[in-house]
Amino acid sequence: MNYMTNKIVAIQGDIPSKLNPETDTSIFLANEIQNKRYKIFYYEPKNLSIINSKVVAKGYFVTINYNKKKFYEILEKKTLELVKCKFILIRQNPPFNLEYISTTYILDSIKTKVKIINDPTSIRSISEKLYSSKYQKYMPNTLFTQDINEIKAFFKKNKKVILKPIHGYSGNDIHLLTRFKSNLVKRFIKKNGHIMCQKFLPKINKGDKRVFVINGKLCGVISRIPKKGSFLSNMSKGAKVVNTKLTKVENQISNLIAKDLKKESIFFAGIDFIDQKLSGDINITSPTGIKTYYDISGINLAKTFWKELKA
Repeated sequence: MNYMTNKIVAIQGDIPSKLNPETDTSIFLANEIQNKRYKIFYYEPKNLSIINSKVVAKGYFVTINYNKKKFYEILEKKTLELVKCKFILIRQNPPFNLEYISTTYILDSIKTKVKIINDPTSIRSISEKLYSSKYQKYMPNTLFTQDINEIKAFFKKNKKVILKPIHGYSGNDIHLLTRFKSNLVKRFIKKNGHIMCQKFLPKINKGDKRVFVINGKLCGVISRIPKKGSFLSNMSKGAKVVNTKLTKVENQISNLIAKDLKKESIFFAGIDFIDQKLSGDINITSPTGIKTYYDISGINLAKTFWKELKA
């Protein structure tokens, strides 16, 4: 195999055998660029190293085939020097932990030689939830704290409150407080440090909206409706996905954030709304949903993604 052509896309992600090809964005992006005769090199974050001042990854070249039961085939195992790639996609799922941060530092050292999406420095400096604090006027009442008295006062004022870990993901470990339970809140703070408290928006039962942002442009939107009895709109929590449109207000807010993200060198992001308000999750570590969007709308944002990157 000749890998000297520089037509290599490396994907830093979770083990492919754990991914679901029906919904996975990384596979959808890989499949699209494979059609343009790029080679796909896949590695896990733990297999990224600096050896003799070179950034290398132990992984494998794969081909993607949606028509087969096992959707990927390993062609060759390899330790690859990553500057040989044309693009690197950072696609592992959060939690945004020390391993995540370490990989951004390692990739920082080669980002002038290889296009890395999203930019590792930007991923590290933009917290998916804390970044939204600069847009609080577009959000429901929101507090970022680990002060239990502040949370108690916030609860008193807002009656129903959502507690979220700041570095959480996929709707995990989210609590709806309808009564103030001091012990639960204390345990939650002990586990997570600073947390996000937000006034509960009952219209979540009608779904939230996920806006796809590519290179500073709004490229599409889906609505995710929680399953009966749930307030979680994550697809991984059984939410149903339907086509939708942005309201004028949502469109204005999304455009504002998309421009800011482009200035911050964030190429691919997801912005979430509930009831025309920003939910405070601006997804930049590993945005998902474009395969599902394709399935329900026929619009292929993987094409847009690579076109905007001039692949």
